[in-house]
Amino acid sequence: MSPRRVTLADVAKAAGVSRSTASLVLSGRGAELRISDEVQERLKAVAEEMGYRRNIVSAGLRTGRTMTIGFVSDTVATSRLAGDMIKGAIEAARDRGVLLFIGESEGDSKLEHALLEGLHDRQVDGIVFASMYTRRVTVPENLRATSAVLLNAVPKTPSPLPVVVPDEVEAGRAAARVLLEAGHRDGIHLIGAGPGVRNVPRDSVAAVERLIGIREVFAEAGVEIASGTRTADWLPEYGFEATSALLARTRPRALICLNDRLAFGAYQALDDASLRVPDDVSVVSFDDHPLASWMRPQLTTVALPFYELGRRAVDALFAEINGETTGEPPVHRIPMPLRTRASVTRPRS
Repeated sequence: MSPRRVTLADVAKAAGVSRSTASLVLSGRGAELRISDEVQERLKAVAEEMGYRRNIVSAGLRTGRTMTIGFVSDTVATSRLAGDMIKGAIEAARDRGVLLFIGESEGDSKLEHALLEGLHDRQVDGIVFASMYTRRVTVPENLRATSAVLLNAVPKTPSPLPVVVPDEVEAGRAAARVLLEAGHRDGIHLIGAGPGVRNVPRDSVAAVERLIGIREVFAEAGVEIASGTRTADWLPEYGFEATSALLARTRPRALICLNDRLAFGAYQALDDASLRVPDDVSVVSFDDHPLASWMRPQLTTVALPFYELGRRAVDALFAEINGETTGEPPVHRIPMPLRTRASVTRPRS
């Protein structure tokens, strides 16, 4: 037979206090109602010794909270790179004593709908709706049945939901500054998008905002981007193809790759052309994928702050749950730190 669950009444009796006093102390309201420190400490010690656990279902009936939240994404959970978003969300939820339910749709709209309905059926207090990469999304109609936040995604049409995204514009500025500070002023080419902000993969918010930042800093410095190549995807093979085609017509002095996987392909193309990074061509990129520190030379890149994104999304969600947001839905832009490594140097004269 399973051991009987210790009840609040059991703890109160063992501590020699009333059930209402035990309830107030163990729900964290003892100091607020001026219950003495001695009584509070005794109750907590007895509760711990007896293995008491709060009845969350019962508490939820009184407070209207279930102390659970949902996290629904496309492919975040199975992505090695973006998985830190979930880690950040889990730890932020745990800090609040909240349980996080995770569901992944793999881009299937019917499955996404079913996941959201399942969370609503379980009466979660709120939902984080996330994307693996920063993009424009159609907000599901059934998402707003409870408090919700968009993570790494922006709505295609006006929405009352708060948004948590990386600060991609400032990341673009940082990448451009790295080259300017190293003395690069010509022969700078973009791999993956550009040179204009319309030359980007479909729905890619990251590409547009990174280009805005890059173009802004170069324009202020009077530096012209030599060329840009929009690729079908941001994978190594496309970085290799785009860089090989570039090398067939000109000799670049620096490359800004729109992500690290493109940069990996660019490295291979440069090596095939007997060009060395950074002595012949400097390279800077984005994301701080694990391969960036394994490439030789190690790649200078602007990191995606996945862990911080996950934590901030939960913070923003609880601000919604607690009614702490007013006015226009906030957009939280999370800084992207620069990882300075060995792929950029001063250009040869």
